Amino acid sequence: MTTAPQIVPRSADSRPETSFGSAPALEMRGIGKAFDGRPALVEAAFALEWGEVHAIVGENGAGKSTLMNVATGVYAADSGEQVMNGEAISPRSPVEAAAAGLGMVHQHFRLVDSFTVAENVLLGLGRKSTLRSPAEAAALISAKSAEIGLPVDPHKVVADLSIAERQRVEIVKVLLLGARILVLDEPTAVLTEEEAEALLSFVRRLSRAGHAVVLITHKFREVSAFCDRVTVMRHGKTVLSGAKVAEVSETEIALLMVGETLTVSGRPDSIPGPVCLEIDGLSLHAGEHRQGLMGLGLELRASEVLGIAGVGGNGQEELVACLLGLERPDAGSVMLNGEDIATADPRRRREAGLRVIPADRFATGLIRDMSIADNLALTTVADGAAGGLFFLNRGRMRLAAERAIETFDIRGAAPERSAALLSGGNAQKVLLARELDDGMKVLVAHSPSRGLDMRATQFVRSAIRKAVEAGAACLLISEDLQEVLSLSHRVAVMNRGTIVGCRPAQDVTPEWIGALLAGHA
Repeated sequence: MTTAPQIVPRSADSRPETSFGSAPALEMRGIGKAFDGRPALVEAAFALEWGEVHAIVGENGAGKSTLMNVATGVYAADSGEQVMNGEAISPRSPVEAAAAGLGMVHQHFRLVDSFTVAENVLLGLGRKSTLRSPAEAAALISAKSAEIGLPVDPHKVVADLSIAERQRVEIVKVLLLGARILVLDEPTAVLTEEEAEALLSFVRRLSRAGHAVVLITHKFREVSAFCDRVTVMRHGKTVLSGAKVAEVSETEIALLMVGETLTVSGRPDSIPGPVCLEIDGLSLHAGEHRQGLMGLGLELRASEVLGIAGVGGNGQEELVACLLGLERPDAGSVMLNGEDIATADPRRRREAGLRVIPADRFATGLIRDMSIADNLALTTVADGAAGGLFFLNRGRMRLAAERAIETFDIRGAAPERSAALLSGGNAQKVLLARELDDGMKVLVAHSPSRGLDMRATQFVRSAIRKAVEAGAACLLISEDLQEVLSLSHRVAVMNRGTIVGCRPAQDVTPEWIGALLAGHA
């Protein structure tokens, strides 16, 4: 369930008394960048002031992350100029950018899971650092953490940290590298509302202390609540540069982002049929880092969307893991068209018609370093659709990928291109192209529009709606109540590892939802 963060009154939120310079923190003019001959940035511009939080918004693939990757030395610009605090710079690597005072926390964290926080920071500081041991790094981390008010335990192993804790580690690491300009790429995409508010409040404090912060986001409420100015990008171009947030409306920003008015998708125009998925008494023991399931039960019908709402951390991920076959439940049954698949392997579940869109598209959906064609063929190799047992038919795979790219409007894609180079929305389209096939009977969609812009969100929801209208069933699990209400025939609420209530979508009220979620810590 999604609620807006508390807005800090701007009248009580002063600009910094000191900053790192009187000149603009960062200016980028006429930036051009192309990949394989395809323009990603076209005469793009951006200007950042010291002491501000500056939002960059735009659709997936609009060039937001690419522009900041140029700023921080991940990519080299093909044209244009970059000036930091009045001096021309042209960083050729993130190390050079860090030395100049620019640091970026990417959407996908760059940490070694088996290392401690201190070991990761020591690794990030590199050979030029005077630190020589994890103990020295730990002391430095503790001091910086206390200074900025962002709690980090330097002795913890990264694998044992939550998403929010890992993000704090990345921020502390970047600041220890000397960043005066901090770039955050979709920092709240996988955070709870409470974690997001805490992070963005810290970002405001950091900017008011004299730093400059760039927030790449698609969430309008974050822009209005925490940012001073906003830049809008579309198709690699800057279409609005540095407007004061208080002087531009969300509607104006939305129109600039997409260039046209978007229609609102509604729930599928279908009448639910017979029960095709029945879960009864599903239980999974709780662990140190998971909620567990407690006798969960539900019914899903053909041509129906059953939306599961709830605050994150109440067992949604565990439910999906049990349905996907990544976790074996302690008790209970999962009947798919009369067959109990609770203990079946993932291949058998797929043969039975189960398809899954996971919340983290790269963790359990796609393989980043493989091509789009290979990712699309992952689920068809076993049945021979991509060739024989000992030989892959690359020509057939390429043709299938080309059809998928055209059908699902996967922009900036080519069959041989690495999936890692796709924007979030286009990566999600690759997943849809693979999962929404003729054999699908039940689709489990976990937060399918998380981290996506308006157009990509509309595309994903439209694809789900069409699949359901064609006879498939969809179990939609999302913390975004608006997403659940816009697509679902029925809405169930999940709390503490079980379903605590269910009713038709038209009968859902805030009071009903609130009562079922009461008591969540």
